[in-house]
Amino acid sequence: MATDDETPISASDAKRLFADWKAAPAIVLAVSGGPDSIALMWLAARWRRTFTRGPRLIAVTVDHGLRVEAAREAREVKRLARSLDVDHRTMRWSGTKPKTGLPAAARAARYRLLAEAARAQGATHILTAHTRDDQAETVLMRLLRGSGLAGLAAMARESERDGVRLARPFLDVSKSQLLATLRKARIGFADDPTNRDVNFTRPRLRALLPRLAAEGGDISSLARLASRLARANAAVEVLADGAERYLALRDRQTPPPDFAGMSFDFKAFAAMPEEIRLRLLLRAINRFGHEGPAELGKVEAVLAALDRTAAAGAGSRPKLKQTLAGALVSVTGGRICIEPAPLRRRRG
Repeated sequence: MATDDETPISASDAKRLFADWKAAPAIVLAVSGGPDSIALMWLAARWRRTFTRGPRLIAVTVDHGLRVEAAREAREVKRLARSLDVDHRTMRWSGTKPKTGLPAAARAARYRLLAEAARAQGATHILTAHTRDDQAETVLMRLLRGSGLAGLAAMARESERDGVRLARPFLDVSKSQLLATLRKARIGFADDPTNRDVNFTRPRLRALLPRLAAEGGDISSLARLASRLARANAAVEVLADGAERYLALRDRQTPPPDFAGMSFDFKAFAAMPEEIRLRLLLRAINRFGHEGPAELGKVEAVLAALDRTAAAGAGSRPKLKQTLAGALVSVTGGRICIEPAPLRRRRG
């Protein structure tokens, strides 16, 4: 739902925004206390009141323990939630905080704690207040990091994380609309200064957006780019699914009884388009590896090694053995095998 940036979100707009989740038994709302998440809670509560029977709403605030104001902001969210007849929980990120990569670590902790709260409350979904502005910033961040097609598609409206569905109803809504909604409702919110701290990447990119807009690269254009790339990525995923089925169907070789991975014909794999081969390799490594998701660039390097092996092994039986993300990728006997790599020995 893309509307004028300064137009408050009406009750009928909210009904459309939240319609996909009206059958959920319970929903966790990620509410930090900032304007976007406060608008999420206020609009969701107003939407919920239109049902005789509808999802139970639980607002969850994550206190990362990084700012002294966070505890007070959590109490303010709780007070507002109570006035809206919404349950509230505060989750705290305890333990030692990393000295580097703090934003990423804090984000991972936030989602982990939100999923923990959702499971405890019997909620099937977590709703976050990411806006069209956030989507545009995410596209820029991933573009600068050299992300692939899937990364540049940015945030999905709904996905799975830690066994819970993660949903973003505001991805086609501007931040200014949410601010206009709160002004009309006369609802206050917290101001997190880290959102303007140029020591972090996202605030620096946020400051560049007005200059990009002057060249035609405004928030709407960047968000539209993400939507189009998501559409293309979904199409390529369908092709990769078909390629995976094709390799499985044409393969009649029975693996050894002690083989705990997957394998397929090397020549059939090598004949496929590069993007399809890359995705099949990435899927297999993530499926059988035990060291977390593989980095795209490193998977590309393994694929390049496979391609060199194919070129060098013309007319012979090519061989290769590489380890990535806890998965062992090998070529032997005319087949590519991906299986869990042996655990590394701990030093000392």
